[in-house]
Amino acid sequence: MMTGTISKRVVSDRLTWIDRMMGEIRSLPLEDRETFFSDRRNVWTAESCLRRALEALLDLGRHILAKGFGVGVSEYKEIATELARHEVLTSREADLLRTLAGYRNRMVHFYHEVSPEELYEICAFRLTDVERLASAYRRWLKAHPERLDEQL
Repeated sequence: MMTGTISKRVVSDRLTWIDRMMGEIRSLPLEDRETFFSDRRNVWTAESCLRRALEALLDLGRHILAKGFGVGVSEYKEIATELARHEVLTSREADLLRTLAGYRNRMVHFYHEVSPEELYEICAFRLTDVERLASAYRRWLKAHPERLDEQL
């Protein structure tokens, strides 16, 4: 795979999508467990938005690797390893991304094992993990503008 430039449009689209999904989750009644579970649509909204935010986070990492470094990966957990190897993420951030990749895989392949209570706990208390990684991408991209294709 050849090194190219990272698409500013892809970066913007994925980061905007992550922000949108986080906003949708934060609009749910997460401050009160009973209220959250009183409307079953809240669980489905939380699951869909969290999964989609994780997909966007991982897709952006894959795009940075492919276009910025000419590195192809076949599994989501590899994205974290390679981003750390290329110093896009710190080792702690890569560990967190690897954990989130595993959780995304559970949500997709073992969806029947992810309980509504677990989704509530993650959405109520762990959303900052996703936001922390989106911020790490932003930090790295800001420090490396030469790697971006300016065309929208």
